[in-house]
Amino acid sequence: MITRIRTTLRRDEGASAVEYGLLLAAIAAVIVAVVFLLGGKVKTAFQSTCTSISTGQGGTAC
Repeated sequence: MITRIRTTLRRDEGASAVEYGLLLAAIAAVIVAVVFLLGGKVKTAFQSTCTSISTGQGGTAC
């Protein structure tokens, strides 16, 4: 009986909340890294597009 209880308690089925938390933290870290690495390039692209649109339509600001 005690052996059966011990084996039941030792089973690792499914992920625990800690594992899900670690996974979420890793995903968030990747997102932050991508934003920092590509943020300047995206900003430059949007500014270039805004400038092109505003000069083509008589100088309206974006």
